[in-house]
Amino acid sequence: MKVIDANAMHYQQLNALLKQAAASGEDDIRVLNVRGQRYIGDGMRGNLTITVEGIPGNDMAAFMDGPMIVVKGNTQDAVGNTMNAGKVVINGHAGDTIGYAMRGGTIFVRDDVGYRVGIHMKEYEDKIPAIVVGGKAGDFFGEYMAGGILILLGIGLQADESVVGNYCGTGMHGGVIYIRGEVDKYRLGKEADMQSIDDKDQKVLRMYIEQFAEYFDYDAEDILNGTFTKLVPFGKRPYGKLYS
Repeated sequence: MKVIDANAMHYQQLNALLKQAAASGEDDIRVLNVRGQRYIGDGMRGNLTITVEGIPGNDMAAFMDGPMIVVKGNTQDAVGNTMNAGKVVINGHAGDTIGYAMRGGTIFVRDDVGYRVGIHMKEYEDKIPAIVVGGKAGDFFGEYMAGGILILLGIGLQADESVVGNYCGTGMHGGVIYIRGEVDKYRLGKEADMQSIDDKDQKVLRMYIEQFAEYFDYDAEDILNGTFTKLVPFGKRPYGKLYS
């Protein structure tokens, strides 16, 4: 295992060390004392695991194509920006715009996420990106979503809390959103159509929730026993009539 102490280290130096370690054949890298360094794992490829202890800065795993990043804490914004393949496991909360324009790979967040998570997510060839969130989400969840899968589990909600913020699915024209628990229709964008789940949906949910439960020590069956709502777009060109 390669260990890098990032204490007081500039993000450019840290990322250079990560790429040097990967190029030399290291497949298990642990980064200690991370305090806001940006761009960790960006553009990296291959079969390796990066464990981050601390709180990474914005755009972690952007354009990533294969590695696995495990974060022992919270993350800031834009994790998985235009991510192509790989996996991110966040043992805490995550910020805004997680999975922006993501086109492959999977992101698991144990707790809550911020605003505009899954914005512009898309499917690319045979790649179907997915984000699984254990807690609640802020406004504009799945905004302009063009493909992929969003799963919001609402674990640990208080009685007066909503699992999702306002404008969920606004501009949605592809993909699917699964939300565990009750969803008020007034919180949805006008482009999102609320439907019941079927056997195919159950298989998708089981596949991702079993992984989520394994990473964060939950009982998958307890989660799957909840009631899920499916959101899909009414159409593939929600704003087509606005353009000539």
